[in-house]
Amino acid sequence: MLDRVTGMQIFVRVAALGSLSAAARSLGISQTMATKHVGAIEERLGVKLLHRTTRRLTLTEAGRRYLESAERILAEVEEAEAAASAERVEVRGMLRVNAPLSFGFREVAPLMAEFSRLHPAVTIDLGLNDRFVDLIEEGWDVAVRIGRLRDSTMIARRIAPCRLVVCGSPAYFREKGAPKTVADLTEHNCLGYTLSRALGPDEWAFDFEGRIKIPIKGNLRVNNGDALVAAAVAGQGLIYEPTFVVSDELRAGRLMALSLDYPPLELPGVFAVYPANRHPPAKVRAFVDFLAQRFGPNPPWDRGLRLPG
Repeated sequence: MLDRVTGMQIFVRVAALGSLSAAARSLGISQTMATKHVGAIEERLGVKLLHRTTRRLTLTEAGRRYLESAERILAEVEEAEAAASAERVEVRGMLRVNAPLSFGFREVAPLMAEFSRLHPAVTIDLGLNDRFVDLIEEGWDVAVRIGRLRDSTMIARRIAPCRLVVCGSPAYFREKGAPKTVADLTEHNCLGYTLSRALGPDEWAFDFEGRIKIPIKGNLRVNNGDALVAAAVAGQGLIYEPTFVVSDELRAGRLMALSLDYPPLELPGVFAVYPANRHPPAKVRAFVDFLAQRFGPNPPWDRGLRLPG
């Protein structure tokens, strides 16, 4: 009887690469063996998991359901093995970390000195940008991501909450007045973040699940949160941003948070994401644990911050 865990690993790789031959090469086994493992799973379950064409393999509905379960089980197996061996694996080597620009500059980069003191055998390559990176193709060990995740093949650990707030400068409110409801926002100059649909230049989402959509307009749209903050502090308009971007300005009184009739959208949080198709190196586990300990449910940017509502 073929090993079930090995069969799951092969099937997950086939689903990711869309090819039995490519999956076999990446795992260092023959295509015949890969085919036998997938066939054994289909025979055992009594369903077809893959549509086979001359160009590519695609998942059936049963295959998609099995893939979700297999990924979860393999992640749990890797976690169990990593936990058992963590104490005897040295934390060392090159650690490539990717993070969004504003969050990485404000919250991740200042922690690197402490992490280096704790783990002097690790060299950190920190990349900051707001585009969506492919960890496997681009060779990143771990990425920090904010909001809803779209990586079904990745292990994701929530390391902090992410609260949103609508705010503007005292000068703007003196000149334009302060909106009381989300509907009032349509009459104000709302500066949009072009990399987000929920906080974008055309529409802002409210209520915890984003069910309230408000059309907005403004004379500035930007692909970086810090640039929006600078414009808002200068009195140009209102912004809808995570608290980690605006907390310093709120504490200093350069920006003021609004209390509206609907709460801000509730984002799933800040996550550390890393590939699930290999045993997590000790350096990755150490870094993710470090971020979770330094941030946690009450992250430093929210501590002592008083928000309306």
